[in-house]
Amino acid sequence: MLPALALAAAVTVTASPAAHARTALAPSPATAKFPRGFLWGVATSGFQGEGSFPDSNWTRYIKRKAPGISDPYKNSVDFLHRYPGDVELARKLGVNVFRTSIEWARIEPKRGVRDPKAIAYYDDLVRRIRAAGMRPMITLDHWVYPGWVADQGAWDDPKTQAEWLGNARFIVNRYKRQGVIWITFNEASAYMYKELTMRPMNLGQLAAMRTALTRTHRAAYDMIHKLDPGAPVSTNVAYGTALNGIFDAALFNDVTDKLDFVGIDYYYGANAQNLTAGYALTGEFWKIDPEPEGLYYVLKSYQRRLPKLPVYVVENGMSTDNGKPRADGYTRSEHLRDHIYWVQRAMADGVKVMGYNYWSLTDNYEWGSFEPRFGLYTVNALTDPSLARRPTDAVATYRSIIADRGVPAGYVPVRRPGWCSVEDPIATCLGTPPTPPAAYRAPAG
Repeated sequence: MLPALALAAAVTVTASPAAHARTALAPSPATAKFPRGFLWGVATSGFQGEGSFPDSNWTRYIKRKAPGISDPYKNSVDFLHRYPGDVELARKLGVNVFRTSIEWARIEPKRGVRDPKAIAYYDDLVRRIRAAGMRPMITLDHWVYPGWVADQGAWDDPKTQAEWLGNARFIVNRYKRQGVIWITFNEASAYMYKELTMRPMNLGQLAAMRTALTRTHRAAYDMIHKLDPGAPVSTNVAYGTALNGIFDAALFNDVTDKLDFVGIDYYYGANAQNLTAGYALTGEFWKIDPEPEGLYYVLKSYQRRLPKLPVYVVENGMSTDNGKPRADGYTRSEHLRDHIYWVQRAMADGVKVMGYNYWSLTDNYEWGSFEPRFGLYTVNALTDPSLARRPTDAVATYRSIIADRGVPAGYVPVRRPGWCSVEDPIATCLGTPPTPPAAYRAPAG
């Protein structure tokens, strides 16, 4: 999940009611069924779910209560010991992709010393994912590095690039020819933002980190293709509403020639009638009004920029406040269906969408707090010693969407499209927003 949304919280325009009243109902639009073999997935990350974590930059941030840390890590949701059951929960959904990260800090807790127990754990995890009929999507860096890398200055030190690539080479060699989809860096913009504020860094260090991530991704792309020919490789971008150009400049813009697909993480958009993205500044993501149609615009935008590449929604999901219902009554199931509808609209318009991952399979540690709950299965990490996985309403919904290859024809999204979207201002401020097949009434002007 992208905490750097705080950077993109509040840049929109003001709409007049009369302008919105111009919206006319469109003919029933086309939606595309998802093709057989479409990549349906669930996502998590090693650090956020595993628990029992070794020395790392993030265990240190938590220990010294860096900005944004409100909850102890404890053992998170103990994926390290409960992964067989969690993989089985994913299998029962019908997904065919399981995304997680293999943590450098666990594999190599001391420079040059690999932990055989950690390697055995990841070996068994990958084996179980594949035995359950799923492809592993492996993230090589989900913002966490070993404590000894922190001691040498992290990405300030040029040695880190070579050492990162050495760890990546070990992992790729170990899991090559197993159908892995590789992600080098998760949300580089958010990674840099968190290091800037939590480590913290100055602007010179930030620039050095950007250069290092760019060089390392480019080298990793070539290395992976040499070791695991045919395996798809990418880095997922955090969509950043009004500041998305800055987010893309973190890494994406300089590596478009070293991507096999465009990986997009979409959580929130903004439009002239929805300024709630400002709650990202306080970390109260559950107070933000989702903009499902924004995903439609975002998918079309990235496809226009890189028309030869397929697009993968690597992360999409909804936060609640400690599992409580949203104040507006919008449910996880409704959120999921609405977003899937707009993916189908994008596909009908020619966007080559290859996959969709729900973030996340279970609740986990959201970079300082357990309060934001994104899981299909909720877990009370701070109050339930059993760490029981309890299904939300969206479990059955996701299962049916996968089985039916999307929402049915004529589906009416619960969330009405807003006017003048940041995601595509030319089309939506000056033209008519795309309208679902529903008799939505334009407000009186």
